[in-house]
Amino acid sequence: MVTDYKHTINLPQTGFPMKADLAKREPALLEAWERTDLYGKIRSVTKGRPGYVLTDGPPYANGAIHLGHAVNKILKDIIVKSRTLDGYDAPYVPGWDCHGLPIEMQVEKTHGRVGQKIDAKAFRAACRDYAYKQVDAQRKDFKRLGVLGDWEHPYLTMDPRFEAEQLRAFAMIIKNGHVYKGYKPVHWCLNCRSALAEAEVEYEDITSPSIYVRFEVFDRADLAARLGMPSDPADLDVPTSVAIWTTTPWTLPANQAVAVHPQIDYALVEFDLGDGRERLIVANERVEPLMQTLGVGTWTTLAEVKGEVLEHLRLRHPFYERVVPVVLGDHVTLDAGTGAVHTAPGHGLDDYIVGRRYDLPIENPVGGDGRFLPSTPLFAGEQVFDANAHVIEVLGSKGRLLKGEPYHHAYPHCWRHKTPVIFRATPQWFISMDQAGLRKGALEAIAHVDWMPAWGEQRISGMIAGRPDWCVSRQRTWGVPIPLFVDKETGELHPRTLELIEEVAQRVERGGIDAWFDLDAASLLGADAPRYEKSTDVMDVWFDSGVVHHAVTQLRPEIVAPSDLYLEGSDQHRGWFHSSLLTSVAMHGRAPYRGVLTHGFTVDEKGRKMSKSIGNTLVPQKLTSTLGADVVRLWIAATDYANEMSVSDEILKRMADSYRRIRNTVRFLLGNMHGFDPAQHAVPFHDLVAIDQWVISKAFALQNDVVTAFRNYEFHKIYQEVHNFCVVELGGFYLDILKDRLYTTGAESRPRRSAQTALFHLADAMVRWLAPILSFTAEEIWSFIPGERSESVFLNTWHSFPAGAERASAIDWPAFIALKADVARQLERLRTAGRIGAPLDAEVTIYAPPGEAQRFGALGDELRFLLITSQAKVVTTDTPPADSVPSHAENVWIEVKPSAQPKCVRCWNLRADVGSDLRHPELCARCVVNIEGPGEERKFA
Repeated sequence: MVTDYKHTINLPQTGFPMKADLAKREPALLEAWERTDLYGKIRSVTKGRPGYVLTDGPPYANGAIHLGHAVNKILKDIIVKSRTLDGYDAPYVPGWDCHGLPIEMQVEKTHGRVGQKIDAKAFRAACRDYAYKQVDAQRKDFKRLGVLGDWEHPYLTMDPRFEAEQLRAFAMIIKNGHVYKGYKPVHWCLNCRSALAEAEVEYEDITSPSIYVRFEVFDRADLAARLGMPSDPADLDVPTSVAIWTTTPWTLPANQAVAVHPQIDYALVEFDLGDGRERLIVANERVEPLMQTLGVGTWTTLAEVKGEVLEHLRLRHPFYERVVPVVLGDHVTLDAGTGAVHTAPGHGLDDYIVGRRYDLPIENPVGGDGRFLPSTPLFAGEQVFDANAHVIEVLGSKGRLLKGEPYHHAYPHCWRHKTPVIFRATPQWFISMDQAGLRKGALEAIAHVDWMPAWGEQRISGMIAGRPDWCVSRQRTWGVPIPLFVDKETGELHPRTLELIEEVAQRVERGGIDAWFDLDAASLLGADAPRYEKSTDVMDVWFDSGVVHHAVTQLRPEIVAPSDLYLEGSDQHRGWFHSSLLTSVAMHGRAPYRGVLTHGFTVDEKGRKMSKSIGNTLVPQKLTSTLGADVVRLWIAATDYANEMSVSDEILKRMADSYRRIRNTVRFLLGNMHGFDPAQHAVPFHDLVAIDQWVISKAFALQNDVVTAFRNYEFHKIYQEVHNFCVVELGGFYLDILKDRLYTTGAESRPRRSAQTALFHLADAMVRWLAPILSFTAEEIWSFIPGERSESVFLNTWHSFPAGAERASAIDWPAFIALKADVARQLERLRTAGRIGAPLDAEVTIYAPPGEAQRFGALGDELRFLLITSQAKVVTTDTPPADSVPSHAENVWIEVKPSAQPKCVRCWNLRADVGSDLRHPELCARCVVNIEGPGEERKFA
């Protein structure tokens, strides 16, 4: 009679499904988090702990989120969750940037421009409504990624309370002496019809008309005297000019000077282009290239002189009745051109600086629409870029054009419209970099910040060191006003400016920014109102987000400054990191952050940027609805985000495979803890089977590595180590060995409870390691781990391991791991040859000299359980048999052969003692003891 022993086997049992089905399961978990206010419970549990603040850089409230948004928000979420598990109170208050031109552009599509079909107040209301809808849509997608935060109470830069705090921040910067109004050139977008910040300008290659132009010397006798040449009347009749080169012909109407470098050597050269002799002043190094360009084969150098000798030499404007001076400027280079630079202070920053030094007129003949003003001779009403051809034509007709040719170069473009911008001088409000020491203070503050990667420090330092004053005013409708009153005669701010700004802030707090635009100046200024001009400009949106460090700390007590971390893409050294630094230093004399971490951009597997035209874009909304958010989160964690982050369907497929390996490992742990209650059944560490002690110690050491990596923001190391732990130490070694003990020893036996205790520590530790990254999966795992526990993994800290886990084992487990791998190779050789069907069909003999024999004999008969063979023994010898094979260990040899013993139907081991108990003729003696007697003992494996 054959007995069925299946009921005596402890097979795995768990409700934790093998199939993740993340796309369907995650939304249900998300709904539960919201229904139970998990974020609020985390805040309650962590109250009183040391604080950790990651300040959210606000995405712009316009358009659906893309993969870059997902990377940014998930990295932040990983950090906040890991810091919470690390014992901190780490709030996360998301925010949105809500003012500015992109929203205006969207509203204009529907309602038209202000003054056409809609007034300014209604337009602002439409912008606000549009921004709210964008926030709602983006918030939904961010939450779907598993990002926990105070989503119902985000900060919005269009919140009247935020706007009021922004005004107060501006007042503080004024008080500290950093703000002034200036008429100077700024980047101007012809489509925006507004000034642009540095961060709103990007460089693209274009082809411009480059021209060489003659600026005729007004007094040739003066030039001759400067050069030490005789004033021969015949020579004085030779046409003589300073040659300039420019790629912006349209700026010549605003020319007020020609700049040369004081220490560069300049030559007076004579040649003939076919119309008789002429002379040009050109930098020495540029003479030959210029002659080649002009097609001149021979020329004569008549004199050489330093540029400083030419200062104040008078020149004729090439087409206006205007005499312009030669001025000196260190910005002049020899990279291209002639070494003499056409200078229009109204159209260039270097030109403006040198113009101020020489008190040159700062003339800007171009209107906000990019057309020459009606008062502009020759070019009135022409669009500047279209006027290039006309300017060249005029130069030619007046004999002032030396040469014209196309020139391919990088040129500033509006980052929104992707169109070329111009420099034009307009009255604007500026934050000065130097008048009150802002540049110096910012550079000092940078040195006290932890920049990750380290190159970020040099990058932002270079940007701060070389940046111009910050133009903070814009001529737009949808933005926070610059609430200033300026004396119409003197141009001075009202003497009660700071007090007035506070009054305006209080009104804005109650009624929003319309409170300023609707304001009757007399209600604040009384009888003085006619004397003052009320500003109509709004603030640069980079100022809005730049004062988040102030506004949010005033609105949210849990967010304190300076922040522990700012985390954004690497482009924000010129954006949010930059504007936040300047405003904080201008207000408080310190950086707004202790640490700054940057991540790279997403590219495809070939390193190409994501582009709809290429067809290589991956959108997070589709990924979460197919793969699930946790696979996306795992890809982000597994990638070294300090560099560009490669992603493709194939890469995500590999991530999904890695996810399944991790999930299946956890499922094995959960399935084999069936019937285990840690409060009742946990075995003390010192009583555990040795290999269980080893795996807990491995997990203890790994947890230290994981926690350190979380603290250092090295998430790819966590992925690598945890994944390898699942695949190598657990899947390839420990769990494989454990199956026999879990399945065949008694359900209540000490060997099985020892194994379950180890599995419990593994699961309870691993679920917390995974929680910041695989948040949905970890929450699901948490609900299946036995024992009393809180409702969410996120309400806890790292797993507490039992005393003793920190100590190294006396057994050389690495040697056994290597030995097992050696044996497995030989078993596979026998299986491939058809000599065995499974490892338990074999028996192993280890041949080793005394020292090694003692090492590998330490497990006694339990070595067979470790090697998963039916028999294993160690023979002490220096001369192994000829048919043995060498192992990894020196002088240690292995012999693997099929077993001839009968097979136990319960444990499948081939043992000589099968049938030794007549009551159970098909069982080995060990199985009989496990089902009838007190159960076997295990000491090692």
